Amino acid sequence: MLFIRHATTPVMRAACFPGDVDADPASLARAAALRPLFAGRAAWVSPAGAARRTALAMGLEPRVCAALGEADCGRWRGLPYERVALEEPEALARWLSDPHAAPHGGESLAALTYRVAAWLDATREPARHVASASASSFASSFASAGRHAPASVPAGQHVPVPGVVVCDVGVIRAALGHALGLDPVAAARFDLAPLSATELIAAQDGWRIAYVNRKV
Repeated sequence: MLFIRHATTPVMRAACFPGDVDADPASLARAAALRPLFAGRAAWVSPAGAARRTALAMGLEPRVCAALGEADCGRWRGLPYERVALEEPEALARWLSDPHAAPHGGESLAALTYRVAAWLDATREPARHVASASASSFASSFASAGRHAPASVPAGQHVPVPGVVVCDVGVIRAALGHALGLDPVAAARFDLAPLSATELIAAQDGWRIAYVNRKV
């Protein structure tokens, strides 16, 4: 499963908790330049407007999936991190250290991880059968766009799954944490840029990580 973090938003640039705002036009134009890489792929998208706009810019016809939405930040939704740190330092510290805490009145990181993991595992068996195609087709799509195929996916070995997910950073961190057996607090240390690619490959014993935060 290939995860693409959606295009940059004003909330990202202002270092705020997630809110449902539109993506920046310049970042959407960058997303549109990626169309040749993703033509014909099955796609899922979070309910966030920025994710849907990004997927459409990439030429995808995604299915909206509630399980791929960011965690509900409750009363912190859209607020600057700095403001929350000043006004509710103890609550923020608890949220950062306890994956089951939801001092903002929304969803905990543990709950986010559980629903993302459940969705991801539900796709694993079908994905393993789809992944029987040759890796050369994936490599050629990168080459035709003037890019190099991921070196961590050699031909004849683990083959990328055709599915694409467009969502925000929390969901990708949850997927990585699930694949690696990390708790949500540790998984939150992954740094993922807008429009970066992170790929998980279905295996007999769960998921393998092909690459993380790759520029495409």
